[in-house]
Amino acid sequence: MITISLRPVGRNWGTISFASTLYLCPILDLLLAEIPVKMQAELRLGLQEALVNAAKHGNNLDPSKKVVVRFSLIDNQYWWVISDQGKGFTPLCNCDTDPSQFLPSDEAESGRGLSILHQIFDQVEWNPKGTELRLCKLLDQNRLRIPLLRN
Repeated sequence: MITISLRPVGRNWGTISFASTLYLCPILDLLLAEIPVKMQAELRLGLQEALVNAAKHGNNLDPSKKVVVRFSLIDNQYWWVISDQGKGFTPLCNCDTDPSQFLPSDEAESGRGLSILHQIFDQVEWNPKGTELRLCKLLDQNRLRIPLLRN
């Protein structure tokens, strides 16, 4: 079951909650509905990675546990706050640095998702318990304000 609270105009937050599942297409469609088309493919990949981590690694795909996503557009920033009901996660680093530090070694499977998140989003932060992930994507104001050239 999916629960939706759509956000009104302004600084308010919308909320989507759902039972832990890997069937994320309808969730991603809702989260990306107001995102400019040119940004959707990249953000879909990042949000899918974050939601899979919450449902699979956080909640162990337990359908009695929920994933909650709060989302908002504040000024020129898209925000998503993804929470799970798991035991928590301790990231190697909670900073915006070189994404290559999260790349897995040849033997390791873990780390690829963290690298993807750091490459796609401008801010990636966890709460101290490791059950909430805050993602931010800045709108590139420079691209939107290209002056017209005249001959």
